[in-house]
Amino acid sequence: MLSRLGRVALRFSEGMLSLLSLTDTPSQIMKRIALWSLILIGIGLAVWGMAKFATSSGSQPYLIARAISETDWVKGNREASVVLIEYSDLQCPACAAYAPIVNRITEEFSDRIAFVYRHFPLPQHQNAELASRATEAAGKQGKFWEMVDQIFANQDTWANERNAQEVFRAYAQSIGLDVAQFENDRNSREIKNKIENDYLSGIQSRINSTPTFFLNGEKIQPQNYEEFRNLILQKLNPHP
Repeated sequence: MLSRLGRVALRFSEGMLSLLSLTDTPSQIMKRIALWSLILIGIGLAVWGMAKFATSSGSQPYLIARAISETDWVKGNREASVVLIEYSDLQCPACAAYAPIVNRITEEFSDRIAFVYRHFPLPQHQNAELASRATEAAGKQGKFWEMVDQIFANQDTWANERNAQEVFRAYAQSIGLDVAQFENDRNSREIKNKIENDYLSGIQSRINSTPTFFLNGEKIQPQNYEEFRNLILQKLNPHP
């Protein structure tokens, strides 16, 4: 695109110069040259601005997929040099299949890494957003991860339920939550905004499927526990 703009600028200047009249006075010529110079400077600034934007927007997904925010749910050590981020849909069968692998990874590496969970409820999953809200409401009472585990483990039970809210209410009771507070928090604007913000950060990170994992800002696609483990070990021990 930038080279195309450069060619446009060149053709523009050549075309304008061809319009010079041999009968123009020196004063008229200087005025036209000044005008064309301003136009060309404007084109140059536009090209520079587009190049600057392309550079900054290209690095943005890396920054989002690496940085830990204050509202993120984190297992392990927030200050760890190795950060694993998952964008997940609680109704996604593949996410449920990865859940035991991720739990095993976080248990093994403990405070040597930071594992960050972010919501990315896909629009085709009717109960995914409700499930996300249930986990966030449980988090208000200190049991975010317990609710995530409960929801993944029983995904087949609630995924196609017309009244999934009642199922999640039962899960809240089973893990010892204050159910009235859970219901109130689940419907709060604060929790809805949290999920929307997670989703938007996923869009900015160019996510189109779940689960999507980033390891220190780099998108990874491990197929099993061993691949996951080896990728993390490479980051922990870059120079063995």
